[in-house]
Amino acid sequence: MPLLSSLKQRARHLKSETLALWFAARHPGTPWYAKLLVAGIVAYALSPIDLIPDFVPILGYLDDLILIPLGIVVAIRMIPGPVLEECRARARERMASAHPVSRVAAFVIVAVWIAAAALCGVWAYRTWFSP
Repeated sequence: MPLLSSLKQRARHLKSETLALWFAARHPGTPWYAKLLVAGIVAYALSPIDLIPDFVPILGYLDDLILIPLGIVVAIRMIPGPVLEECRARARERMASAHPVSRVAAFVIVAVWIAAAALCGVWAYRTWFSP
């Protein structure tokens, strides 16, 4: 289980870094294109609902360990260094006091799953029951 423990620790670190990016997206010193990328990354990472639920062994952390880090690396390179350090300090303070959650991102992910299920239902109906 050391692998699973390591993966969980890495996921926690990524969520902290994601919160720093959220602060950076609201900082006036961050370029607009970085703000746009950060908004998408943060919305997904702080969502209480993942595309693959975290309770699924190993697979549940793949989105936290592959998709989010790639977006974070790109976003970090777009944000000026002093702005990023200031935002990281704010994120450390916030993570120590509360657990961040994005309800809007949760709604979007649930809506995507419902739309996908509806499309599958329409396809199944047309395939098996339509003349």
